[in-house]
Amino acid sequence: MSISDLYPTGLHEQNIGHFAAIVKLALRDNKIDKKERILLDRLTRRLDISKKEFESILKDPDKYPVNSPVSYSDRLERLYDLTKMLFLDRNPTIDKTSLMDRIAIGLGFPAENARLVVKEAIKFFMKEPELEDFKAAIKKVNLIKH
Repeated sequence: MSISDLYPTGLHEQNIGHFAAIVKLALRDNKIDKKERILLDRLTRRLDISKKEFESILKDPDKYPVNSPVSYSDRLERLYDLTKMLFLDRNPTIDKTSLMDRIAIGLGFPAENARLVVKEAIKFFMKEPELEDFKAAIKKVNLIKH
């Protein structure tokens, strides 16, 4: 039994929604390859996702809403994870970027900035950035001081 089973919180629900969004990106080509599976396995541990929750999310990731984190830093970390999944196959198609636009809005980025934020995330990820560099770049284009 995981800690989240003993003490359910909104944070765990946010983590499940975030994980489901990442699974949606992984499944855009209807399969999960080895690199995607490695990232998903790592994220299950980091986000405290149980094996049962993981299997349920894999079956139907659309039934889990994206819950925007309160902290701007957490939003940036979630955008980082999502962009990383997008780039595992090195093929950021228009289909994937339009999904990223919707997810960015779901994470709490303003609708008028979502496309710019996603473009910057993709551009920046071409260099395989570190998380802190990624956060700084997104904050710059999102024009919000946090």
